[in-house]
Amino acid sequence: MSQHDGTPRRVIVVGGGPAAHRLADAIAARDLVDGSRDLDITVLGDEPHLPYDRVALSRRLDDPTADLTLADGSVWQHPAIRYRGSSAVVAIDPEARTVSLADGELLGYDDLVLATGSWATVPAIPHADAGRVYRTIDDVDAIVSEMLDLRTSLGRSPNVVVVGGGLLGLEAAGGLARLGGRVTVVHSGGWLMSAQLDEGAGQALGRLIKAQDIELALGTRPSAVTLAPSGKVVGVELGDGRALHADLVVFAIGITPRDELARDAGLEIGPRGGVVIDAACASSAPGIWAIGEVASIDGVCVGLVAPANAMAEVVADRLSGGNAEFPGIDDATKLKLSGVEVASFGDARALSPGALEVVYADPARGLYQKVVVSDDATTLLGGMFVGDAAPYTSLRPLLGRELPAEPGAYLAAAGAEPPAGGELPDDAPLCSCNNVSVGTVRAAASGDHGSHGEACTDLGALKACTRAGTQCGSCVPLVKKILETELSKAGIEISRALCEHFELSRSELFESVRILELTSFEQIMERFGTGYGCDICKPAVASILASQHSEYILDNGRGALQDTNDRALANMQKDGTYSVVPRIPGGEISPEKLRVIAEVAAQFDLYTKITGGQRIDMFGARLEQLPDIWRILVDAGFESGQAYGKSLRTVKSCVGSTWCRFGVQDAVGMAIELELRYRGLRSPHKLKFGVSGCARECAEARGKDIGVIATDTGWNLYVGGNGGFQPVHAELLAQDLDHDTLIRYIDRYLMYYIRTADRLQRTARWQEELDGGLEHVKAVVCDDSLGIGADLERAMAEHVDNYEDEWAATLADPERLRRFRSFVNAPETADPGVVQVRERGQPRPATPEERESVLIAGATIPRREAD
Repeated sequence: MSQHDGTPRRVIVVGGGPAAHRLADAIAARDLVDGSRDLDITVLGDEPHLPYDRVALSRRLDDPTADLTLADGSVWQHPAIRYRGSSAVVAIDPEARTVSLADGELLGYDDLVLATGSWATVPAIPHADAGRVYRTIDDVDAIVSEMLDLRTSLGRSPNVVVVGGGLLGLEAAGGLARLGGRVTVVHSGGWLMSAQLDEGAGQALGRLIKAQDIELALGTRPSAVTLAPSGKVVGVELGDGRALHADLVVFAIGITPRDELARDAGLEIGPRGGVVIDAACASSAPGIWAIGEVASIDGVCVGLVAPANAMAEVVADRLSGGNAEFPGIDDATKLKLSGVEVASFGDARALSPGALEVVYADPARGLYQKVVVSDDATTLLGGMFVGDAAPYTSLRPLLGRELPAEPGAYLAAAGAEPPAGGELPDDAPLCSCNNVSVGTVRAAASGDHGSHGEACTDLGALKACTRAGTQCGSCVPLVKKILETELSKAGIEISRALCEHFELSRSELFESVRILELTSFEQIMERFGTGYGCDICKPAVASILASQHSEYILDNGRGALQDTNDRALANMQKDGTYSVVPRIPGGEISPEKLRVIAEVAAQFDLYTKITGGQRIDMFGARLEQLPDIWRILVDAGFESGQAYGKSLRTVKSCVGSTWCRFGVQDAVGMAIELELRYRGLRSPHKLKFGVSGCARECAEARGKDIGVIATDTGWNLYVGGNGGFQPVHAELLAQDLDHDTLIRYIDRYLMYYIRTADRLQRTARWQEELDGGLEHVKAVVCDDSLGIGADLERAMAEHVDNYEDEWAATLADPERLRRFRSFVNAPETADPGVVQVRERGQPRPATPEERESVLIAGATIPRREAD
């Protein structure tokens, strides 16, 4: 509130992290509501950056240029709020109500908010100062720089030890593995995330992490960092007597509240550190508040987003004259650690008297789902999920309430579908980060809120209006579902926006790009998008451009839109090597070409396997070897099988009438024709075909996106099938077709699917969700009900006429070949950190135990001698 003399009340916030940002944002929001400007806010951060999202630090490991700034920074444009970076506070004087900065400046305050956060904890062991911590942008940037230097100087993948198997440790481990490190996680608990997960969930998480080639040393602590005489890190000694080879050590074992300013100023400090606060978030000194990780409430400091935001809202309300109180600690969390979903909420460990646990565990798949309920199995007390956290979104708002169905109905890993009956009550919490209820989101979506009464009819507006889903994002699916429900009730068309950067759906964007003949992501973003794009829209746009233009997919800046496999034109395997999969149309191959494959596999010592799609895979090629391998294959008449792309993979066939006494049509000839016609066709998801020469169905054509089965008078065409996690049988589209009609219908079907499907949507799901389903597809493809048949056929003909093999195009251009180097500064240098052993006469990746014995010895076994 303003002073009695009418001057604004001076508020200084010490700390430039997420809690400080939330406080400034909350104060700005109140200003916009009441129109007053009786507070003057100065936020002092000791980092040079604007407040950023620490939860997203792993993005900085993947992309050193990633901007992690919270929101859009507009709060710092408010006339009464300013942010000062690189302004470290070194002392507080509660009596004089001043703060001293490192440069000697003295600032007075009426209210002081401590939002100093925490330090990364470093264990008190010999030479710990030679390691690095994982806490700030500068920490991460330094780690990335050191990793690059190590790869160049060592000529191999650096060995990295990450100390800490909690949230930060696993994020760091995943990012360092993606940077090419051979990572071992050391954790004192018997399983990962032992402070948050029970043993079953921790074991499931450990299995998934190990599947990413990250090694685990559990139930032990580091006792010392080992240094060479030069001072270089060479290893880590463990408390159980083991020694790990290490070129880099990263500590991510927890946080220590940054409470030194408060200690020196005489404020009350909690038994485990942190500034003691009451329900109003006020400290023991008048006019001083504390929020976030530095605040100790009920003897606990919490390093989670939701409690920090709740504290910031309380202080913003108090500074504005209100009487809000901290509602208590909500430790619900949903994260994706190294690509693995982890979530928990409520009494996830079933500590309540009489609590029952309903558990589904599949150790082989790394899945664990648990719902905790009251002793009569009706009231939801908590939940814990690893590997598949889909139930979290629908269960979290029901905490403490009676479940509308049996608990097991929410265990998606066991194949159950969450019950659809009954809407969530308005007072159910939806977004724990920002303390937003279901009713708040529902009212905003329907227009029944505030003084304006205007409905938020798209996801972006709804998030901005309510703040739901703007922090961790785990509640966004439920926010979207509520929005769609309310819009449907109002008779408003539901938004099918591709993402927050594109208001158009994928199909709308596809048509717009096609009509305007746009050829680059920049052109598309300038015309239809906002911002810089994201992991959703970038690959989707890359796919759209690849489907419409028969051009090299990595040219003209498109390489940055692609994932790892497309950028390498090969599938990356678990040990960092790549697979080589030449196309073998219809499974037919000559002895001469078989001989070439054998010679290549022998020359480069590759593991070979015949796949279910009638091709020969060769595994274990290093990145710099791919051009040499493909040069031999291309010269022999092979081309890319595009096992790495969302495109046609294979056309499986039986021998048909050529050899089989039951065959009625030439299945091999048809399979070869289809594979050569549709090779390289980029689509929303991968495509597989099958051609069977009779009704005995030896090619399993009905388990494919396109299935062709011979009859006495022609061909039956089946569409929309697939194998995989959710197998679907293809459905009969048309029967007894002649050759030309069959090709015409497949042309139309594929191009209609490519133009109208959602991103990463398989033909089966697309077909199911079309209004009218298969009958609609029949009308469009067979009857040309939309009058676009000729256009779809022309589009396919353009693809066929302009097809170019991607590997042949790569080999013909020296500039394109520059991508295929393991080490930029030493392009011919192999990665000797790739350790393989021989099994059944072929090389395979070494197990963690096999690799550890090699690395501890301080040498790498040459691949051909690792028997």
